[in-house]
Amino acid sequence: MKKQTVNWAIIGPGRIAKKFASGLKEVPGANLYAAASRSLDRAEAFAAEFEADKAYGSYEELVKDENVEVVYIATPHVFHYENTLLCLKNGKAVLCEKPFAMDTEQVKEMIAVAREKKVFLMEAMWTQFLPHFKFVMQLIQKGKYGKLKNLKADFGFHSPFNENHRLYNKSLGGGSLLDIGIYPVFTALSALGIPEEISAKAKLAVTEVDEECEMIFTYKDGIEAELHSTVGRKTPTTATFLFEKAVVTMNSRFHEPTTVTISTEKGEKTKEFGVTANGYNFEAAHVQEMLRKGKTESDQMTFEKSLQLIGLLDEVRRKIDLVY
Repeated sequence: MKKQTVNWAIIGPGRIAKKFASGLKEVPGANLYAAASRSLDRAEAFAAEFEADKAYGSYEELVKDENVEVVYIATPHVFHYENTLLCLKNGKAVLCEKPFAMDTEQVKEMIAVAREKKVFLMEAMWTQFLPHFKFVMQLIQKGKYGKLKNLKADFGFHSPFNENHRLYNKSLGGGSLLDIGIYPVFTALSALGIPEEISAKAKLAVTEVDEECEMIFTYKDGIEAELHSTVGRKTPTTATFLFEKAVVTMNSRFHEPTTVTISTEKGEKTKEFGVTANGYNFEAAHVQEMLRKGKTESDQMTFEKSLQLIGLLDEVRRKIDLVY
């Protein structure tokens, strides 16, 4: 793909898709060409709102459109696997929302099909591409403040119980872990790698999904990552890194564009990153860069990292007896 304009399509035009479409407007050379939903009316409303050329009442129609080059999949978790395979088998590059799929076996098959078809595939873990997140990961890699000794990361908001809501519906992959707990887990993976031991406990809703999940990842030398997610109450939603010579905090709603506060014996300072868009633009721009280079795998959000991430989520689910 050498041309400057990239034709995007969106499957699943819901709340997250609207955020992505807004971010896409900030990406040079990005054109939101089409949207698809199982409801044509919904697809048409979304297309009108974001000035897309086409609206489809089925995903099958969308993937047959020769003008579609890359598809952003924003359907509920349980549909990521089948939606991704549909796109890949029809030669469409895919950026699929997190979690990539429901378990490791599904992710492995998605990757295998992408490789077989030689089509680009990436998990839409947008935090990976945000400037503040990259900044903190570089601090860790460079050892500027010494070794990382501890990590605490949480993500919580209050969603009143509703057995039919996606968050509490087991048939849609509900629960806090896959929806928001994935962000603390991803942060620990990025900062510290694969833990030697995982312990976890959860508070289950009556629908048998985790309303709240507490995790401890233990690494060599006694380093721990204390991770927490909940849809039952609002929490600070920060990520705090304890180094030998500093405490570094990704401030509230750390998974999206935010500031970073660094505290040392010399005092405290807060760094801003000048992000004016909503942040989804960074991952979309990366996908376009990969496509223009003829890549079929991201060099940042790699297949290996997605496999490691889903592997950690699978292990936590085993620990809390959460079976979908």
